[in-house]
Amino acid sequence: MQFVASYDFRYWSHGKIAHQLDKVPFTSISTKTKTQPLTCVRHPRLSVLCLSSFSDNMDSPAGPTLYPSHRCKTVHMVRHAQGIHNVAGEKNHDAYSSYDYFDAHLTPLGWQQVDNLHKHVQETGLSKRIELVITSPLLRTIQTAVGVFGGEGYADRIDVPPLMVENAGNSERSAISSLNCPPFIAVELCRERLIESNDDILWEREIRETNEAVANRGMEFLNWLWTRKEKEIAVVTHSGYLYHTLSAFGNDCHPSIKNEICKNFANCELRSMVIVDRSTPSSDPATTNYPGKIPNGLDLPSDVAAEKHLN
Repeated sequence: MQFVASYDFRYWSHGKIAHQLDKVPFTSISTKTKTQPLTCVRHPRLSVLCLSSFSDNMDSPAGPTLYPSHRCKTVHMVRHAQGIHNVAGEKNHDAYSSYDYFDAHLTPLGWQQVDNLHKHVQETGLSKRIELVITSPLLRTIQTAVGVFGGEGYADRIDVPPLMVENAGNSERSAISSLNCPPFIAVELCRERLIESNDDILWEREIRETNEAVANRGMEFLNWLWTRKEKEIAVVTHSGYLYHTLSAFGNDCHPSIKNEICKNFANCELRSMVIVDRSTPSSDPATTNYPGKIPNGLDLPSDVAAEKHLN
């Protein structure tokens, strides 16, 4: 399987707005499997194919790369907006490993970042194309996902349940409508760090999932993502998770493209990429392809006809 990093800059949002510091009803998916030791993250089943890449020896440009669109998925990667842990972490880095900030909610500035990205995805038409929103199960990512990709303000007279109730997670925000929204699911595989259980009574500051294990889990998530039927998906997750997962990609690209893929995400930044599996046949039909020859008729290519005439 290949991971194609192609960029449509109409949809990119850098997540910077006056930058100072860097109960929701939807489906939740958990995994009970333990992550296996990472053996070779630099040569995973997924890799990056760049639109303008370099050959293995990096001496000459390989040129543009083509791939059938029905064998690809578009993935919009989003880091959550500013949380209270980000503010505390700027003052004291130990706050990032504090249990008090484990499930941090968004700050007022974070909600402003969410509003700006929501406006961006509406204005670019991206909101109409996304078929599924996947989020880490932590509060800050759920709030970001719902605020960015959810509907407008919820009114009691609307005969649909709200996507987010009023003041969810002490947000002091109005309810958000689920009207005309894609489905949302919370997935354990894309959370920041795995834990033993939601009520983690054995929590210890010094014991954390290793960066290597995070990268391995990220590869598992992308392989699972490929099995989804949806073609355009938004993923709202965490900076460290994105960095360690995406660092495995882009090694066959120009260094500047490699940097675009895996550099650190700003709060509420969105990057659009394309994922493709080149190792296995795709069962998805090519919905926009057209076979031609309807109705049937003589259609010998002109160059072949000319060659036969000469012979």
